[in-house]
Amino acid sequence: MNLILASIAVLFLSSLVSLAVQGKPRIAGILGACGSVLALGLGIVPAVQALMGSQFAPLAFASSMPWLSFSMGLDPISAIFLVPIYILSGLVAVYGTGYMKPYAEQKNTAFYWFFYNILVASMVLVCVARNGLFFLLCWEVMALSSFFLVAFENDKVEVRKASWIYLIASQLGTVFLIPMFILFGNQSGSFEFSSFYNCLTPAAATGCFILGCIGFGTKAGIIPFHVWLPEAHPAAPSPVSALMSGVMIKTGIYGLVRMITFLGMPPLWWGMVLIAIGALSGILGVLFALAQHDIKRLLAYHSVENIGIIVLGIGVGLIGISTGHQTIAVLGFAGGLLHVINHALFKGLLFLGAGSVIHQTHTREIDHMGGLIKKMPITALTFLIGAVAISGLPPLNGFVSEFLVYMGSFSGITSLEAETAMPLAGVIASLALIGGLATACFTKVFGIVFLGEARTIQLDHVQESPASMTVPMIILAFSCVVIGLSGPLVVRLLIPEVLAIVPISGPFVFDPSEWLVNISIVASGLVVLIILGAGFRKFLLSRRTVGQTVTWDCGYAAPFSRMQYTASSFAQPLTDLFSAFLKTKKHIKVPADYFPAQASIETHTADPSNERVYRPVFAQAVGLLSRMRALQQGRIQIYVLYIVVTLIALLLWKLR
Repeated sequence: MNLILASIAVLFLSSLVSLAVQGKPRIAGILGACGSVLALGLGIVPAVQALMGSQFAPLAFASSMPWLSFSMGLDPISAIFLVPIYILSGLVAVYGTGYMKPYAEQKNTAFYWFFYNILVASMVLVCVARNGLFFLLCWEVMALSSFFLVAFENDKVEVRKASWIYLIASQLGTVFLIPMFILFGNQSGSFEFSSFYNCLTPAAATGCFILGCIGFGTKAGIIPFHVWLPEAHPAAPSPVSALMSGVMIKTGIYGLVRMITFLGMPPLWWGMVLIAIGALSGILGVLFALAQHDIKRLLAYHSVENIGIIVLGIGVGLIGISTGHQTIAVLGFAGGLLHVINHALFKGLLFLGAGSVIHQTHTREIDHMGGLIKKMPITALTFLIGAVAISGLPPLNGFVSEFLVYMGSFSGITSLEAETAMPLAGVIASLALIGGLATACFTKVFGIVFLGEARTIQLDHVQESPASMTVPMIILAFSCVVIGLSGPLVVRLLIPEVLAIVPISGPFVFDPSEWLVNISIVASGLVVLIILGAGFRKFLLSRRTVGQTVTWDCGYAAPFSRMQYTASSFAQPLTDLFSAFLKTKKHIKVPADYFPAQASIETHTADPSNERVYRPVFAQAVGLLSRMRALQQGRIQIYVLYIVVTLIALLLWKLR
């Protein structure tokens, strides 16, 4: 724990030092990044030790505020979330030193580094806090620091709008968390997490479960509480998007898992609710991603999708606990929690890859890109690895975690009664559909952005991003490959820690690593064959003259960029298939003759949760609040009178 505290101290100190040298943006960036990297070196050691089963004594510092104590602890649940927080924050900080250079000429980047390290420190504190009030305090610091990072380019109207949407959503989530902790504190007599275990009546436990799902689900971005996510990620600088999507939204998953451990034996319907939420978020998230043209908005919806996969795993785990089947519970939780780590790696990689592209092309619209693999080969290769990983394809890491959820669901189908097994069959169907749609989506993204010819941008000025940006992407891509190929070892290390979380005793008889060994061997063999084939081809061509010409195009010898697929045309068959959910609006110019001068298709897909729920509700709220402006007299005496009247009313209520 001392090293964890040291890492937090380094983060806070480096944030203050960066702010102190705000007149020198280059030095501020170096100091801020060094603080994150040093915190990574300090904090990753105890986090990995806890993940391997080491025990750490909790720490507690008294406070003069009632019910509040600065209690901290480190266990496997915290470690599962701390490992990706430390790794990704350190790599993203290095990436940010190159990405933020153009901003230094126009904006004060010292504030960026100040809030960046505050955000990282607050996420660490959220994961180690062991007091309800202390947890909420860190939770709010995390929300405010990320708000200022999202609003970094506040001179743009869309950025200001997105940042306020994010802040409002964060506070609405906290509104549900406060009564949840009050329920725990009221029935346990303390706000210490150690007193929360099995302290609630069944009705109170159900209330806490519902409040926690809404409060923590809003931070995680589950549907329908996700509306802030596709707004905030495109508005924030790409390093911030990578950090928020990769690890910050996972604090919502951490809170949900931590809360579940307090509630005792869950009823069966809790797992079914989480499966329904996960399936809805996963399927709709990937569908809305498929319909996007903005590369960062597309990746934001994929965050919703992958949070859905994680929640599916937790739902499977809860059904296993409710029915007393240890194998189902362990595989579900293991798959969901491993996907927390895997998603941090490949989604951080994808956002950094998107940032690299945006850094060079100065656009987020994928329809304006094309042919970038020729100018940015490192970015293209690492982005491709991230795309394969997020699609859940072997031999990369996304497959391993989804495989565990699959196996947990299959185990439940073969061992549970029909009515209980039906939701698990839904998990398998949902994962299969999500994986297929994700593959189609990233085929679209990679093909349009990196392959073919440039559409509207000129490739003359485009070049590979600097090493400060490409090296973190290479490390993340390498991590995706390593975890994928060493899946059996990763599972064997994770299962014992999950067994400590699952409150079911008995021997764990099913070993999924046996299945993964065969898959890893076959996948590794394919990778080796591809490498050998590429090397052999290069050897055969080394002594020959290799010419280049245009692609034969049915006799047409002058193909140009307008003959390529656009994002809309590529996705049209799938968006038409799911038009009942997407409600995509099309603008089509049909070819008029055999040699048309113009023909085009444009699509726009609005988020129904935003358009049909939140926008009308907030419009009504704004109208109601505008009628209360008469209370704002602008005179201090009137405001003092309001305070006095409120105090008298509270006194009378107390005396009553």
